[in-house]
Amino acid sequence: MYKVGIVTLSDKGYRGEREDLSGPRIRELLTCDYEVISYSILPDDRALIRDELIRLSDEAGCDLVLTTGGTGMSPRDVTPEATMDAADRNAPGIAEALRNHSMQYTDRAMLGRGASAIRKQTLIINLPGSVKAVTESMEYLMGRIEHGLDILLQNEGECGR
Repeated sequence: MYKVGIVTLSDKGYRGEREDLSGPRIRELLTCDYEVISYSILPDDRALIRDELIRLSDEAGCDLVLTTGGTGMSPRDVTPEATMDAADRNAPGIAEALRNHSMQYTDRAMLGRGASAIRKQTLIINLPGSVKAVTESMEYLMGRIEHGLDILLQNEGECGR
């Protein structure tokens, strides 16, 4: 079973001014092979996001971290930058594939800046903030990323986890 952290990035969600629908939707779409061990809502703050991604990888032991929100072009959208700040290695193919898949639904998918990266043995994937885009992305990811997770986890004893 893969251990998952879900992080919603939203200033309004963090302040309680907007209900988070995307984070719970991610949880609903995870198959029985995934166990959510952490769920949080943070403001669009690069340092806070980076620190949470590091905590989920290094302390909580998540195999997969899925973020939602903060991937657009607004000056406050800093999730991709925070992800790369926390990353040991880039895994660009996942983000590229998600954008390509999303282009079937909207040409605006090309404006998405979501990243995908690896920290130690944790795969971090940025998803868009809307429930619709999260649903499309999760349906595409499930069944496709497990091979990569298995490769990351096969070296479990070598990396101190």
